[in-house]
Amino acid sequence: MSEKIGFVGVGRMGANMARRLHDKQFTISAVYDVRREAAEELAKELGCVAAPTLAEVSRLSDVVITVVTDDKAQKSIYENPSDNLLMAAEGKLFINCATVSPHIHVEIEQLCEKAKAQSIEACMAASVTQARQGTLYLMVGGKPEAFERAKPILEALGRKVRYIGPAGQAAKLKALVNMVMNINTAGLAEGLGLAEALGLDLTLVREVFSETGAESRVLYTDGEDMQNRDHACFFSAEHAAKDSGIALELARQVGLRLPLAEATKQQYDRMVRMGLGHLDKSGISELTFKSRRALEVA
Repeated sequence: MSEKIGFVGVGRMGANMARRLHDKQFTISAVYDVRREAAEELAKELGCVAAPTLAEVSRLSDVVITVVTDDKAQKSIYENPSDNLLMAAEGKLFINCATVSPHIHVEIEQLCEKAKAQSIEACMAASVTQARQGTLYLMVGGKPEAFERAKPILEALGRKVRYIGPAGQAAKLKALVNMVMNINTAGLAEGLGLAEALGLDLTLVREVFSETGAESRVLYTDGEDMQNRDHACFFSAEHAAKDSGIALELARQVGLRLPLAEATKQQYDRMVRMGLGHLDKSGISELTFKSRRALEVA
């Protein structure tokens, strides 16, 4: 592909996506991160520019992929009056991959169109390993013509690329994906915590869960980690709280109350208050095992 690709946000997800595209012979033109040292290290590895500004990323690139943390960060890279991606945006395509509120993607599309640019949301399911391997599951929202332009890049990053609909629609679905995942994770943590308190063998419990109605994807991704207290971060508790909050706000907007989602967010918020927000989402088990921190008040 002849289009040059820039990256904004080169934490573990963004950096591994850039590495994947570089391996697939795409041209990585520039990388940018608020942590300057991270951008410089990746730029050296990929042989590209560590751009000093967002505007420079746009100037050097035809397509810019953004992987930032939250609503505030996503808006800032397009609206900050002193430096933003739209300062050199005409003809560019922006692919925004963060899990943020759906209305943010709608607003960014409008801003990009005013700047004679295109944008899409490419919401990611899976984590760091899949980003590096190019096996992400991608849910895409935006104008069909922008999606078609982005498709060769997205297909190099994902095992499956699904077009969901106009701007904001993929973000709504991604919020639901993470809401249900977080509920399942919290439920598994409670099951294993109760099993330990009852004196059951946790390895046996996980085996039985896997053969019965207690089976879920998080049983395989998080169950052993919960048992072994291995909470190396792939998807943080802090981000789980944020994403459950996005889903709950969507529910509020349509007049629905979701008690399980509310309870799950309360648990992840509790982790953050206890200084555990940096742990993987599996760390919610720290709050459900009596031998750990289940009895602490926070």
